[in-house]
Amino acid sequence: MKSTIFFGCLALACGAAAAQGNVTIYGRLNVALERAETSANAAGRPLGLTRMVNNRSVFGFRGVEDLGGGMRAVFQIEGTLSPDTGEGSPAQRDTRVGLEGGFGALFLGHWTTPYNNATSGLDPFYPTTAGYMSIMGNGSGSTVDNVGNLSSFDRRQQNSVSWYSPAWRGLSLRAAHGVGEERPANGAKPSLTSLAAVYEQGPWYATLAHELHRDYQGAGRDDTGTKLAAAYRFGDTRVAAIVEKLAYETATGKLDSRQAHLSVTHQIGPHGLRFGVARAGDGKGASTQKIGYLKKGADTGATHYTLGYDYAFSKRTSAFVYHTRLDNEANAAHDFAINGLTVSPGATLKGTAAGLRHSF
Repeated sequence: MKSTIFFGCLALACGAAAAQGNVTIYGRLNVALERAETSANAAGRPLGLTRMVNNRSVFGFRGVEDLGGGMRAVFQIEGTLSPDTGEGSPAQRDTRVGLEGGFGALFLGHWTTPYNNATSGLDPFYPTTAGYMSIMGNGSGSTVDNVGNLSSFDRRQQNSVSWYSPAWRGLSLRAAHGVGEERPANGAKPSLTSLAAVYEQGPWYATLAHELHRDYQGAGRDDTGTKLAAAYRFGDTRVAAIVEKLAYETATGKLDSRQAHLSVTHQIGPHGLRFGVARAGDGKGASTQKIGYLKKGADTGATHYTLGYDYAFSKRTSAFVYHTRLDNEANAAHDFAINGLTVSPGATLKGTAAGLRHSF
């Protein structure tokens, strides 16, 4: 019933949008058959399963209206699709309404933060089971507010206002604020502010991003994420590197963690080779709390690496395979951030997938 209502609403909305003109209907279907294993599930026992996974398939439409004087109205409505189960939601992904002009783009809605989208394109396995969010950003918040997810810095923020500047000699700025609408019982007034400076010109891409989570762990306690990334493309090969520091203020003290990610991609005609590795160091600080995947102490780090291959049948359709492995140290419990297995400390996770991706 939910799927019928969902697709019925999409059909009506698409008809109205098409009548308006200057509207693009688009989507991505990304499904894989995957063998996933862990040496220690939540009960501490080995687990292996063969499953079909949906790697965040989407359906949406976006449009513009010329308002004159160099000003345009812009909108986008993007929903989730689950080809494996038939479920979906009409506006659970990047959805906005706003204005564009010489000042850049100013919009309101539900959007990935600048901290997120400044580097997500540097991970060749984003967003799949093998995505770097198992290490980078402390998990994935696909659609969250200021109280529903208190740990992740890889997030799509509800109730946010965003401004993206025009590019000047390859440099642009991105800013977003997650409005503090929530009032938890502990007296906190949580909100989010996310910033990124992006340089993109020729073979170079570089970014410096920072995000502040105010009062997420309680009144007067702020969490921050800071990362620096660079990528260089020479010919058909791209190399990218990211370093990140996350810092949390908890009731029992501070918790700091440092992460890094390296990826290499190489294209030979329709053949694409992909490699990525991410490393989390031990958690530091006085805090005795576990925040997301992170906690302080020796042997709380993890390493996640993936090797993959893509074959492009066309610009819109490709097949892919990958093998991914996530090794936790004795006191760490990092999990796949998408399609997770729920694991115990010290677990090793493996996944081998074969799938199809189609964009329209």
